[in-house]
Amino acid sequence: MTDYGNYGSSLRDLPRLRAGRRGRASSWDRRGGNDDRVTLPPGRTATLAELTGAGCVEHIWITVANEHMVRNPWMRETDYLRKLVLRAYWDGEREPSVAVPLGDFFGVGHGRTANFVSAPLQMSPQDGKAFNCWFPMPFGDGARLEVVSELVHERVFLYYYVDYELFDELGEDLGRFHAQWRRADPCPGVEQGRQTNDEFLFTGTNLDGADNYTILEASGRGQYVGCVLNIHNLRATTEWNWYGEGDDMIFVDGDRWPPTLHGTGTEDYFDTAWCPDQTYHAPYHGITLPGGDNWSGQISLYRFHIEDPVPFQRSIRVSIEHGHANKRSDDYSSVAYWYQAEPHAPFALAPVEQRLPRSL
Repeated sequence: MTDYGNYGSSLRDLPRLRAGRRGRASSWDRRGGNDDRVTLPPGRTATLAELTGAGCVEHIWITVANEHMVRNPWMRETDYLRKLVLRAYWDGEREPSVAVPLGDFFGVGHGRTANFVSAPLQMSPQDGKAFNCWFPMPFGDGARLEVVSELVHERVFLYYYVDYELFDELGEDLGRFHAQWRRADPCPGVEQGRQTNDEFLFTGTNLDGADNYTILEASGRGQYVGCVLNIHNLRATTEWNWYGEGDDMIFVDGDRWPPTLHGTGTEDYFDTAWCPDQTYHAPYHGITLPGGDNWSGQISLYRFHIEDPVPFQRSIRVSIEHGHANKRSDDYSSVAYWYQAEPHAPFALAPVEQRLPRSL
């Protein structure tokens, strides 16, 4: 019998001959022409792939064009990357395991795109308009991937590949891929009042993590494999305005205090240092949007636990302070990526009006 097998993704493993069957769902023109796209009207859903049996989705490529993108750009509906939603269902489940705005899922928040390269996610030229995902997504009894449009006025054109492999069966030790979007706009901070800038940014205590921004909260058995974190700096000041003094805290299997994994600052969790204000991208961590002067405006960061996933047997809460001791009141949003055994606790995606990015 052929199953998922012990196949890695390194160059060294490529000579190992595979017995699976390669497949692809794409938007190619079934009439033999060059109209290789799906036209998605407002309020409708496009099914990208509906697969049967056991297998694994191994690569997704998508690009999206607005109806008025070229000829009438002034008529283009804004924020479309937050109004389009990627959903995925495994093994006939009724609740999606993936429910994320399209742009955020592929690694950049705020409804924006940017050229960047990581191991599992990439946005490719021109200007990050080509979205790629290499997170493996195994399924034992069918899979369905779809894009939902919550645009109001404008049609969009979807071009896509979903590359997958089919097996006779799937190993029992494989979790299912999940991704969830969250937002706090704004996070509940405190007023600066009479505090000096240093007092506001660096003093105070947090000895329970209860008010941290939550990136992921899941129950069951699985492993957390990373996140994208987006911050819109809402503090208007000419004084030093670094947003990232908040510590990361990951509570595993019912941790009270302190959590199993406690970090030292936002930039530290994202594997950078000393309040960075530069774009940077590496296989497992990066800054796709660094913000403007004095760390103003929109920031987007990623950290993927590819070599160091965080296992949990019963539950996990991945969180981060919004400023030291949760004193800042910035706009936070995020995508968490994890694998777990089903069933998963159902999670809802915020309605479209609560997903729209703030104006710069």
